[in-house]
Amino acid sequence: MRSPHFTPRARSGKGMISAEDRSLQAEFIFTDAPFASAHASTIAETAHGLIAAWFGGPYESHPEVGIWLARRHEDGRWSAPVEIVRGHDRWGRRSACWNPVLFQPRAGPLLLFYKVGPSPRRWWGMMMRSGDGGQSWSAPERLPRGVLGPIKNKPVELADGALLCPSSTESLVWRCHLERTPDQGRSWQRLPALRASRTGGSIQPSILRYPDGAMQILCRSRKGAITICWSQDGVRWDRMLPLDLPNPDSGIDAVMLDDGRALLVYNHTRQGRSPLNLALSSDGQRWQPSVVLEDWPGEYSYPAVIQSRDRRIHVTYTWQRRRIRHVVLDPASV
Repeated sequence: MRSPHFTPRARSGKGMISAEDRSLQAEFIFTDAPFASAHASTIAETAHGLIAAWFGGPYESHPEVGIWLARRHEDGRWSAPVEIVRGHDRWGRRSACWNPVLFQPRAGPLLLFYKVGPSPRRWWGMMMRSGDGGQSWSAPERLPRGVLGPIKNKPVELADGALLCPSSTESLVWRCHLERTPDQGRSWQRLPALRASRTGGSIQPSILRYPDGAMQILCRSRKGAITICWSQDGVRWDRMLPLDLPNPDSGIDAVMLDDGRALLVYNHTRQGRSPLNLALSSDGQRWQPSVVLEDWPGEYSYPAVIQSRDRRIHVTYTWQRRRIRHVVLDPASV
């Protein structure tokens, strides 16, 4: 088993560099845990420091899968994983938890969104709040019927404080939609479904806001490519179109850096879940693969990415379904 501070040298392709060359730090958030499987991490920065969460349990969809959390101490070490919530159905029976999403608004408590249910077709949205950076949490709240909350990736906070949440449904047809909450989850508006690409449906959107005011959504698809759509106001959206970047039916995430570049984390392949890559763009159309985070055999998937107040880029992702990996990068070197 590799050391938590060991960073493998990626077998970089032309024009790419490995995470070993550019990362400031690469570590496992935990090495030992009371669960066999971990997946779908999320990361946020609070006034108390970094915090990460994921779902963990015997295996995905098992009723005993809960939401686990760790906080990063000032000395740079992560706290031991703690299970902060378990899922239950209306009759009080255990039900699986899925896809936590942490988000820290400019003002107000830290928010945690997650799903509960036997499968993505039958899950429902939940949320909790923390006023102390994740040390303690409010009682779980079920979101209104038809509202799922951010399905995998973080919301964006608008100028008026409203949160625009990227969401989706996975019935026979995959569909993306947005949900808006003006008061940090106390009331909700579900917006119409986005127009699907002619090549098929998409899920798990990530939202980017460019310096010129344009907004872009990037999504996972089953058609071998990341899909995108554009809006000038966040209300009216163009039709989804395929992007010239591969997608192996696996989650992605993106963030707008403070230097105006967009950064995307994704699996640069049409099959499997390795390698895991970073790509950069200044216009959302032309993307330059930049860093290889992992390209060993196995699964490296479901990334989450933020830029912290010190401008560093933080990426978390699933490592072989057993651990959560955390990589820190300097944006000047990417």
